[in-house]
Amino acid sequence: MKGSSELTVGLDIGTTKICAVVGEVTPEGVRILGFGTHPSSGLRKGVVINIEATVQSIRKAVEEAEIMADRRIQRVYAGIAGGHIKGFNSHGVIALKDKEVRPSDVRRVIEAARAVAIPTDREVIHTIAQEFVIDDQDGIKEPLGMSGVRLEAKVHIVTAAVTSAQNIVKCCHKAGLEVADIILEPLASAEAVLTEDERELGVALADLGGGTTDIAVVAQGAVKHTSVLSLGGSHVTNDIAVGLRTPTPEAEKIKRRFGCALASLVGKDETIEVPSAGGRRPRVLNRRILAEIVEPRMEEILTLVRQDLQKAGVDVLAASGLVLTGGGSILEGTPELAEQVFNLPVRRGIPHDVEGLVDALQDPAYATAVGLVLYGARQRERRPQDLGESDGNLFAKVARRMRQWFKEFF
Repeated sequence: MKGSSELTVGLDIGTTKICAVVGEVTPEGVRILGFGTHPSSGLRKGVVINIEATVQSIRKAVEEAEIMADRRIQRVYAGIAGGHIKGFNSHGVIALKDKEVRPSDVRRVIEAARAVAIPTDREVIHTIAQEFVIDDQDGIKEPLGMSGVRLEAKVHIVTAAVTSAQNIVKCCHKAGLEVADIILEPLASAEAVLTEDERELGVALADLGGGTTDIAVVAQGAVKHTSVLSLGGSHVTNDIAVGLRTPTPEAEKIKRRFGCALASLVGKDETIEVPSAGGRRPRVLNRRILAEIVEPRMEEILTLVRQDLQKAGVDVLAASGLVLTGGGSILEGTPELAEQVFNLPVRRGIPHDVEGLVDALQDPAYATAVGLVLYGARQRERRPQDLGESDGNLFAKVARRMRQWFKEFF
């Protein structure tokens, strides 16, 4: 098995599954060499609640990916989600000493934008530049070398609970892996499924996962909003289990095979066989009964996404519509229901801009894992000096990355 010096590995630590995707940067782009998945039982709503169970799932997913790629995995880019994630916009202003923007000025204005009160139990995991303003000229993406007397920066800051991030790092370390960086999962999903046209015109992304629904809004090429809702596909499964009085594993199978998010799409004569609990005989039910259980919960999730965008005042930025990704978006009728809720064009987002095992990953459920590889590959290309660093203190490394943010985004 070959070494991992040239690899970029994304590790999606989800509520229902853990997925490892191995990528290699080539002159043509990112080539996928292998992937592995394993059911996850150590997380709830995107947060680790059982370290040992999570470690075992990570090991099995990574081993499967190593066998397929014939490479040894040592470092990963890990995703983070959960209701503890908070994203907000900030603004900083400085005076230009030399009447010309220099790298030190860019660092100072970003530090000014980050000078906000953050509780001690929270950690900044991303500082993302949106735009710069020099004097009264806005919309500037690259300010270096420009003349002016005042420099302003608009940034999007993402914070996470320190303990939740540390638990993810701890699980990876116990599985024998180093963490190259922690990346917010909706940002990774956006990297994998959004097109350049959508990024410029404005688009909302909703990643419907098992325990969480991750939200991101991108407009004018910059991240305008991020959020995580503690509601996902596992809630739909629980509704089916209770409504049809069937074991939860069987409810998950029924959801995947026969579920529909819009009851009007189901024919009146369609039937399904439902296993009963306690060894009782299975029953035959109309499929519309299942759809009438699924639709209210899916409508609730999508309505909460819409309300989150409206509360943040970014719903008007989604000019090109809504992109649904994640395993929950596979459910039949989900885009049609979302069009009714949002009154916007809706499409399913599948990973693109990768080579290699593309067919196997043409699935919204792999969007986050593939996006982590793409995000990590971009990090490695632009910060080669970091490749040999140790991950003894991840948060110190994150702080260093914040000081070099402009290399990441420009």
